Amino acid sequence: MSTGEAVSSGDVLHVIVMGVSGSGKSTVGALLAEDLGGEYLDGDVLHPQANIDKMAAGIPLTDADREPWLRIIGERMAEAESTIVIGCSALRRVYRDIIRAAAPNTRFVHLVGSHDLLAERMKTRPGHFMPPSLLESQIATLEDLGPDENGKVFDIAEPPEKIAQAAAEWLRGA
Repeated sequence: MSTGEAVSSGDVLHVIVMGVSGSGKSTVGALLAEDLGGEYLDGDVLHPQANIDKMAAGIPLTDADREPWLRIIGERMAEAESTIVIGCSALRRVYRDIIRAAAPNTRFVHLVGSHDLLAERMKTRPGHFMPPSLLESQIATLEDLGPDENGKVFDIAEPPEKIAQAAAEWLRGA
């Protein structure tokens, strides 16, 4: 991992660390923000309580449930005066489009892994509102980044520190 220096003087990066639940968005996102000299924000804290209650009850969110949350994330990106990294599932292209509508230069670090690894991680997370039963709906909803989207895929089989370092190198060179 690097020393936490800023990307370069004057550069402000807007980064979404995306993926299904259990992919390591919070861990990798915090490490990446430190590496880039920016702020990390877990997008889950921006969910309305009704969304958290639904997910905690094992009920998948609808697009209508997600839309206000995604708009808030986009607004946070657009308002950032320094580098910001937000952990957000951003499962579908339309969700990423909502974020990009507010912050067009957003880059996406997509964390992917095997079903078994994701399920195991979800089972061992203490105190998280997202139950393992919703993994299937998240995988079914997930749309890969399109070739015209500013993003890159990283395998969660690698250690989080290595993923964050590789993502930072990609972002610095992008």
